[in-house]
Amino acid sequence: MFQRKPLAALVAGALMTMAAGANAATTYFDNFTPIAASAGPTANEAFPLTLSSPNFTQLTIADRATNNALVPGSDSGNWDMITANESGPDTGRYLFMPYETGAGGVQRIDLQNPNYNTRTVTIVAPGTQGFVAGDASRWTPWGSYITAEESWGTGSQKGRLFEVTNSTTAAANGGNFIQRNVVPRVSHEGLAFDSQKSMYFIDELNGGSIYKYVSSNANAATGDQYFDKGQTFVAKVDGGSNANAVGAITWEAITTTTGTANAATFSAMVNLGGGNFALDGRAAANLVGGTDYQRPEDLEIQVAANGDERMYIATTTTNEVYMFNLTTGQSSLFANTSTIDLATGLAVGSGLRSPDNLAIDAEGNIYIIEDRNGGVDDDIWFAKDINKDGDLLDAGEGLARWASNGTVGSEFTGLYFDKLDPNKAYVNIQHPASGIDRTIQITAVPEPETYAMLGAGLGMLALMRSRRRKTA
Repeated sequence: MFQRKPLAALVAGALMTMAAGANAATTYFDNFTPIAASAGPTANEAFPLTLSSPNFTQLTIADRATNNALVPGSDSGNWDMITANESGPDTGRYLFMPYETGAGGVQRIDLQNPNYNTRTVTIVAPGTQGFVAGDASRWTPWGSYITAEESWGTGSQKGRLFEVTNSTTAAANGGNFIQRNVVPRVSHEGLAFDSQKSMYFIDELNGGSIYKYVSSNANAATGDQYFDKGQTFVAKVDGGSNANAVGAITWEAITTTTGTANAATFSAMVNLGGGNFALDGRAAANLVGGTDYQRPEDLEIQVAANGDERMYIATTTTNEVYMFNLTTGQSSLFANTSTIDLATGLAVGSGLRSPDNLAIDAEGNIYIIEDRNGGVDDDIWFAKDINKDGDLLDAGEGLARWASNGTVGSEFTGLYFDKLDPNKAYVNIQHPASGIDRTIQITAVPEPETYAMLGAGLGMLALMRSRRRKTA
């Protein structure tokens, strides 16, 4: 088993809960036995996961068949990345995810609605504004939802980023869906904001780059303000004009401070017709020597104990995860096929295939989600970084298979850890052969002896308080 929580931590967590009326920060998701091999096909798609601990449970909280039975044609499927309303009224109540189809849309799940049939609503109808291949999914610092298209190439008019400005209140098909054209066109997936409210994004392509958008109004209260003007940069690692590099990171501007092409990238402007123009972020990156990675996909930012902000980047083709330290300006390799498999003590090798999505739990642990074949080799890996130094090179560190997907024809997408409850997480089962996408809630509970220890510890604290009152 991985780490057990010491009694002191449990008691402290319980006291925090009692005092604040909220969940303790302790997660039990890191207390498990690594799964030795990928799961085979599941007998019941409603319970598709093989989990690494008997103290983890799974529950389907939404499915595509129910949505379309109640409102025919409302759900085009291929549920992708998940986020929640991480600020504002009813914080944490709703999950959001886009449809990664040729008629993309956005749906919302109300976690406080006990009625399975009504808790899920499509707020951006499939095909709205020609939206396709919805993939990215992130809550903004000013309190709205953004998504973007994983679709860009020669002759394309896609690669767009959109904001839903009324995501928590929109009725069915009532989302206010606004394109933000100041962001250059790429094949989007990962999006992340740092503490300075800069927005990072990728171009999912063999040879794709890593980008940063810096708003002229970082403290904007609305998307209109944030995306009004801003400058986009591309990462050049170890000097740039290279591929799969590690080392010093510099950020080369590909636009002016107002978001228009600069002198070096003007030739990357694309005429979309009808008097509309956009900057091809892919071509612009190549013009200035941006570093290429092989199908960069998801991004997650972790804040280290010393305050450093580390951005983790999954690259699917090369089976790697990179770490960009945004504070020190240095990058390194975090995980690859040479990383130790903690179930065997040997290199993980072909066990780690096509890392796609990333997630971070309440204690800062990194999870790597594969884009593989459900029922064959589609897994979620826990990265055990004991000292949280941004590598997996120390004794006892490595990767451990945390969950495996048994739904035939599908893949995991969008693992998301609840920001209010450290022992709840959500993951999608996307494009199964059955056609029934699902959102699965995963819950971790303490081991039975932990409850006993906690009860004893709380009893001791109550006794101590009683004695203090008597002596006061």
